Order: sequence, then C-alpha cells, then structure tokens
Amino acid sequence: MKKSCLTLVAIVTVCVSGNFVDAQPCQNSRTSHHNLVSAPAPAADDIIDTAVAAGQFNTLAAALKAAGLIDTLKGKGPFTVFAPTDDAFKKLPREAVANLLKPENKDQLISILTYHVVPGRVMAAQAMRLDSAKTVQGEEIAISTSNGKVMINDATVVKADISCSNGVIHVIDSVIMPPAPASMDIVETAISAGKFKTLAAALTAANLVETLQGEGPFTVFAPTDQAFAQLPEGTVAALLKPENREKLTSILTYHVVKGKVMAADVVKLDSAKTVQGSEVSISTKNGKVMIDKATVIKADIPCKNGVIHIIDRVITP
Repeated sequence: MKKSCLTLVAIVTVCVSGNFVDAQPCQNSRTSHHNLVSAPAPAADDIIDTAVAAGQFNTLAAALKAAGLIDTLKGKGPFTVFAPTDDAFKKLPREAVANLLKPENKDQLISILTYHVVPGRVMAAQAMRLDSAKTVQGEEIAISTSNGKVMINDATVVKADISCSNGVIHVIDSVIMPPAPASMDIVETAISAGKFKTLAAALTAANLVETLQGEGPFTVFAPTDQAFAQLPEGTVAALLKPENREKLTSILTYHVVKGKVMAADVVKLDSAKTVQGSEVSISTKNGKVMIDKATVIKADIPCKNGVIHIIDRVITP
C-alpha cells in the first residue's frame, strides 16, 4: 500500500522569509506521494542556532531543552520543523507551558515537540503537493490550503523555507497537538459505539474476537447493524450457525486489511488485499469512497491496534 511517509525526529524554528505560495521547487528534489527527497543546504547555522538567533522562539528553545532534544536538532539531519513562535505558545491555556516544562511531564512534552518535526528537507513547494505527513512522534499532520494560506492542522504557516545547515524551518502561528492515543482496541471500540451489535455477534461466532483484540495493526471496514439488516431475511441467522463458521469467517476477514490504513492513504489505492486473501476494490464516486459496492460513511476511527472505517453495507468475497 502506498503510505504517507514523512517521519520525524524533533522540533525547532526560526523566522526569515518565504512562503508556501511563492516557493519554487528545488533542483534534484521530488516527491512521491508523501516520500520526500532532501535538497542541498547552503546555510551555515543549524536549526537550533537559527531559531535562537531569530529571537522569537524563546519558549520553543526552553521546551526543546527541557525535552532533551537540543543535541538531536543540532545533529546531521536533515529535519523539517514546523516551528511555533512565542506568540503561538501564548495561545495555550494559562499554566499549560509551565506544566509541560516540569520533569514529570517530559514524555508528553517530547510527544508534542516531535509532532512538529518531519525528517528530510521538505521545502514549501514539496509540502504543497502533500495532504498529510507522518511526524517523528508517529502520528500524521494534515496539510491543506485555505484562502491562499498553507495550514498544518489548524496552524497557519506564516514564514516558509528558512534554510538551515541541517534542514529547514517553516514558522507557524499555533502549537499543534498530536491526537490523544486510543485507549480501546478494535472490538472494544465497535462495542462501545452501540451500532455494531450484529458485527460483534458475528465476530464471536467466528472466534475472531481475540484476533481483533491482538497487537495488529488492522484496518477494519465495519458494517453497521443497518448494513447487516439489508441482507436477505434469514442470512445473518444462518451465518451464525456453527456449521457455517467457515463461510462467516471468510466474509468477516474480507472486511479486514493488515496494517493501519488511514483515509488519506485509502483514497490513493484502487484495491487492497484482505486478510481473507481476496482483494477489495477501492474507488470514489460523487466524492464518496467506495469499498466494493459499500460506501464509507465515517472514516479514521482510531483504535489502539488499528483503525475502523464504517461502511453502509456488508461486502462479500
């Protein structure tokens, strides 16, 4: 599967000139979906020195020091940092920064800071061709444009392409936060939603509950109770009988793909191999994502061992 590929390692910032709209592609650089190739760096100062010299990243510098990330961002890299200014940190709730700087909150601080960093020298012209990027923290940031401005999640890029000897800085006007980690596995998430009772019963009958509570990760295209109700009368009752377990298992595993495939990645595919062994077709119709003949009605429901995309009908191999 083609997967968003921008990994990170730390965070930092600086401010000088440039913006995503005016930026030009660098020679010898290219993108392949979310895979970026680094470009040469003529600048003399590294990311940390550049940020400190700018004078408007004092809070960021303090946070990087508290998180133990200074040496990392002074390393060879290259890194791309979406750097919040001091004014950006002031938008956070009162006492939030002070709490994050406490030693007992170091892990949370590292998570937030590395969510602002992507590996490689990603110039503005490259970033504009992406809709998401995987950070060093592990989660993805969303990249979009609004009123001629480039947005990183809900933050606006106010300065771009600040070149450093070990990467590049893009200045943003807000601190971006990684999503809260999912606390429930796929089965628990489905049960708690309250609209997958038939699916839960089917997984139990097929002895697949323990599998989908395993490490994974898995991507599940989950039919709702209404989706199962569309099947011919008596179909579900028959499938739940012990003698039809093999057929039921085949149908259920046809709804599961290995790996955590988010919506942004799904739409780049035209098919995906399922755990059952056959492939589901993937297409778009009237702005909707289709899995075979089923429509994805809600996507990217996070689980600690994968992700759920809700579909409006049962698909069969």
